[in-house]
Amino acid sequence: MQAIALTEFGGPEVLSLQELPDPLVGPDQVLIEVRAAGVNPVDWKIREGYLRGAFPHHTPLVPGWDVAGVVRATGPAVTEFAEGDEVIGYVRKDHVRDGTYAQLVSAADRYLARKPTTVGFAEAGGLPLAGLTALQALRAAGLDQGDTVLVHAAAGGVGHLAVQLATVLGAARVIGTASDGNRDFLDSLGAEQVRYGDGLPERVAELVGGDGRVDVVVDLVGGQALEQSVELVRDASRHVSIVDPERVLAQGGRYVFVRPDSNQLGWLGELIDQGRLRVVVQRTFPLAQAAEAHRLAQEGHVRGKLVLTTD
Repeated sequence: MQAIALTEFGGPEVLSLQELPDPLVGPDQVLIEVRAAGVNPVDWKIREGYLRGAFPHHTPLVPGWDVAGVVRATGPAVTEFAEGDEVIGYVRKDHVRDGTYAQLVSAADRYLARKPTTVGFAEAGGLPLAGLTALQALRAAGLDQGDTVLVHAAAGGVGHLAVQLATVLGAARVIGTASDGNRDFLDSLGAEQVRYGDGLPERVAELVGGDGRVDVVVDLVGGQALEQSVELVRDASRHVSIVDPERVLAQGGRYVFVRPDSNQLGWLGELIDQGRLRVVVQRTFPLAQAAEAHRLAQEGHVRGKLVLTTD
């Protein structure tokens, strides 16, 4: 099979299209013909070698944890899926090597859910990691009916899903930090835009009135945004970060590193089919152009998702 792989850590130029052996399929695994693979910030961080202290890494290393595709074969213990089924998955394994930037990937059935039927493979491939991250962060913050929620970096891959899911989960009001150029985009998702940076607590206070604070804060940026979060939230235990565990815990908040969950992923797919959640794909790239996708992702300011396709 063809796959994007690296043999040394570094910039986007270390990614190349290589011919690799087809994956093995264990008893409880599914062999997937990949149609789309979402590009996430963790992918370029793995490429740079930043996660070597968290996971064993092996080369040649194929990046990617998101997949949407078609089942080609199943192991003998698999009962949920059959050849020809369209599936999605957040395929984070215990070792970093056999990722989803490939024509084929094997994945344990517990990582997978059925692909939503109302969208194409590109949109479906952009859902798993970002959607699960958004959902698990909001739940970790204890989002409740009637809450006012603030999401940092609300126009990005996780952020644009988090603002929609906050409404689905019962938030009365959703505010998102973003550039002024993303005001209309956030409005289309049901969120109120507020400019990030210096003076954010004051701008939020003017927007919400009362004590000037919100019930829940989801930080997807770190740095200044996370520092400001403790000023923005009424109860420090209800601010969550996916970026900086040490700082958010020191501030009394919670840290979330997304975990695979097939039931949650299936529910997110159902929300898409019900028209209550949409994955916005800013741009797709052929698999061979993964390096260019990484360059764009690493620059930041992506609206929604970047996705690789094998078509």
